[in-house]
Amino acid sequence: MSSITLRLENVKKLQAKRWENEDHWDTLNDLLVKELDEILLIEPKNTAALISIGAVYSDMGENEKALAYLKMALDLGSKDKNLFVNLAIVLIYMEKHQEEYLEYLEEAEDAIEDPLTFKAYFDPQSR
Repeated sequence: MSSITLRLENVKKLQAKRWENEDHWDTLNDLLVKELDEILLIEPKNTAALISIGAVYSDMGENEKALAYLKMALDLGSKDKNLFVNLAIVLIYMEKHQEEYLEYLEEAEDAIEDPLTFKAYFDPQSR
């Protein structure tokens, strides 16, 4: 197993811990961004890292940044379920037209989730 794969597995574990440690939410987000940025310096076309950093930025409310990373993964040909879900979540938060995010939700239905990526948090009550 490559060191990048191990690092992405650790990122996913750290991401899950954010929910158990909400007092340290900002610190954990900063650590996640730092680690994912380092992975992307080594492998700029790593779609799992792009999708995950997009999810973190979405969770931080930085939807423009999130969208940029997610679009990079899309342009690189990723078919990951979490990519499509995260794109839809970001577009909903950006208050885009329904047609713009429904196509991503449709893509997600038949897609398979990459075990190294995760979904952005979505709160339907926040709109």
